[in-house]
Amino acid sequence: MNNSKKIKIQLNGKKFQVKKGSNLNDLLKMLKKQNNKVAIELNNEIADKKKYSKIILSVKDKVEIVQFIGGG
Repeated sequence: MNNSKKIKIQLNGKKFQVKKGSNLNDLLKMLKKQNNKVAIELNNEIADKKKYSKIILSVKDKVEIVQFIGGG
């Protein structure tokens, strides 16, 4: 079986490739983002942080990642 197969998703409005079978935590690692500093919207619904490792990305998924920025 070929695990290096890639799928295309939409990430923040742009085409992006991930390995088939990748979950939301994998995506965050690829992007070097910390789970506790972002919110992820998947196909117009906010994803539950506790389920990031169980949410497998599919072809044509629309992912929006919002990063929290501190300031004051």
